[in-house]
Amino acid sequence: MAKQGGMGDQLYVDGFDISGDIGSLSSIRGGMTTLDVTGIDKSGMERIGGIRDGSMSFTSFMNDSTGQAHLRLRPLPRPDILVSYLRGTGIGSPIASLAAKQLNYDGTRGSDGSLTFVTDAQSNGFGLEWGQQLTAGKRTDTTATSPATGLDTLASASFGLQAYLHVFAFTGTSVTVTLQDSADNSSFAAIGGGVSFVAASAVGAQRIATVNTQTVRRYVRAITTGTFSNAVFTVQLTKNEIVGQVF
Repeated sequence: MAKQGGMGDQLYVDGFDISGDIGSLSSIRGGMTTLDVTGIDKSGMERIGGIRDGSMSFTSFMNDSTGQAHLRLRPLPRPDILVSYLRGTGIGSPIASLAAKQLNYDGTRGSDGSLTFVTDAQSNGFGLEWGQQLTAGKRTDTTATSPATGLDTLASASFGLQAYLHVFAFTGTSVTVTLQDSADNSSFAAIGGGVSFVAASAVGAQRIATVNTQTVRRYVRAITTGTFSNAVFTVQLTKNEIVGQVF
């Protein structure tokens, strides 16, 4: 792909699209800590990989409308939140997600009359996970749906996957989002006998993961089942391409 800017990006927090209230993301950070294991017989540093980490930091404008940034971020919830940053909105486009603690909601009133807030989200239990969009930003299903084709991940891999789901709106009894894979982009089957999110009946977000030895074939799609008349959601696929990508 060609070089890109950051126009048309999105930011979701626990099933709320607050993209229109976000002025900037100052940091999307991931990786691992390093452990110093330098012996006294060495003339240079020796390091091995430690635990994974990650964080996001973003600035929002004041918007106290229902479902927008202020009402969503001001409570400083004690449980984990799921934050997702989308680079554009297309199937296969990059997306980064984080299971995190929201650390703050710090306001600044500028001398020019501006009012902005800084929020920092620090990973908890998992590091920052980059992946691909299985839906083109938000997808709306009005009944159980199975797309004819899936996302081409270019090759099969045998190191498992992680996935994130945000549900933005829902009407009905429940909807279950299941991931399926295929070798030929025609004949699909549930990954590992059934990789599904928990049935959803309200706005919210989830993270799931397979074992790290699970084979995931080249093409992957997200299908919906259940009883509903409206389900608006997005799905991230993080397919592990190397041994130990997630640990």
